Amino acid sequence: MLISHHMSTPAPRPADGASRSDQLTPEEFRAAALEIEAAVGRLIVGQEEILRGVLTSMVAGGHVLLEGVPGLGKTTMARAFAQAVQLETRRVQFTPDLMPADLTGTTVLTQDDRGNADLRFQPGPVFTNLVLADEINRAAPRTQSALLEAMQEQTVTVGNVTHELPTPFLVLATQNPVEQAGTYPLPEAELDRFFMNLLFTFPGPDELTAMVRRTSAEVQPEVPVVADGPMLLRMRSLARSVPAATEVIHYASRLVMALHPEADDASDLVRECVRLGPSPRGVQALALAGQVTALLGGRSNLAYEDVRAVALPVLRHRLVLTFDAERRRVARDELVRDALERVAEEAPR
Repeated sequence: MLISHHMSTPAPRPADGASRSDQLTPEEFRAAALEIEAAVGRLIVGQEEILRGVLTSMVAGGHVLLEGVPGLGKTTMARAFAQAVQLETRRVQFTPDLMPADLTGTTVLTQDDRGNADLRFQPGPVFTNLVLADEINRAAPRTQSALLEAMQEQTVTVGNVTHELPTPFLVLATQNPVEQAGTYPLPEAELDRFFMNLLFTFPGPDELTAMVRRTSAEVQPEVPVVADGPMLLRMRSLARSVPAATEVIHYASRLVMALHPEADDASDLVRECVRLGPSPRGVQALALAGQVTALLGGRSNLAYEDVRAVALPVLRHRLVLTFDAERRRVARDELVRDALERVAEEAPR
C-alpha cells in the first residue's frame, strides 16, 4: 500500500443557515469555474472534456471514475484540481493486499504516561477532502466496498461508532481498462455511486509535442490556488438552486427508462445488450450535472441540451451488459447514443 499526502488548508464545514448574501451570482459562479478550469489547464495538455467533467462533478459534489491507459495524466489531473481548489488530498495506491482498515482507519490500543490503556480511533486516509484512489480495481472486493458508506453517506462506521468525514468530500478513482490481470471489477453498487465515468483519449501529435515541451522545461508550470473548499460549497449551493422545469426532468427520466430492457419502448438493441439499466441515481445525476452545465453555459435554467450534454459520462457506467453484448463488443456509449436518438424532448401525448 502506498499512501501519499498533499497537505493544504482543509476546508472547514460550512455553518448551518448561511445567509443569502453568501450565495454567488451566476456570473460569479461562471467566473470562478472558468478560473479553476484555466488553472488546471496550465498543467494538463488537452483533455478539455475530461477537465469539464471533473469540474462539473466537483461542483455537484459527485465522485468521478477516470479510465485510461497509463501515462495520460489521470493522477496529475486529480492533483491539479486539488491544488487549484486548495483541498487536502491523500492518494491511496490500491493493491490486492490493501485491507478495509487501511482506508477507513481502525481502533488502536494506546497507553498514556501513567500506563493507563485506552482505545482510540486512528483515522485512515479516507478522512480528507479529496481521495485519489489509484487503480481502484486492483483491490479486493471487500476493500472496494469499504468506500461505499464514505461515498454515499460521507461517514465511516468502525465498530459501533460513526465518524463524519470532512466537507467537501470527493473520490477521484482511476482504473486501467486494458490491463485486467490481477484486477477485480467494481460491483454495480459501487459503480452507481460514481457521479461520472470519464474516459481519457490518447493525445494527438500536437498534444504529445506540447506535453514533451511542458514536462522537459527547466521550470515546471505551477497550478495557482484560485478557490477553496467554502467557495466550492457556495458554487454547489447555487447549482442546486437552478430552476428545472418538470418537462426537462421528465425527459431525463424517459432517457433512463429507454435504457431498461423491460421498458415498453426499449429498442431491440437495448433488449439484446442490456441486462440492467441505470438506477434512479442516474436521473438525479443527469439533473444535477445538467444544472451545473447550464450555469457554465450562461443559462439560468436547466435545458434539454444540458441533459444531453452530460448523458454519456453520467449513464455509461450504470449499464450492466449481457454476455452477448460483451461477446459482440457493443460499447456502452453506443447504447446511450441510441437512447438519445430515440427519445424525443417532448413527451408523447
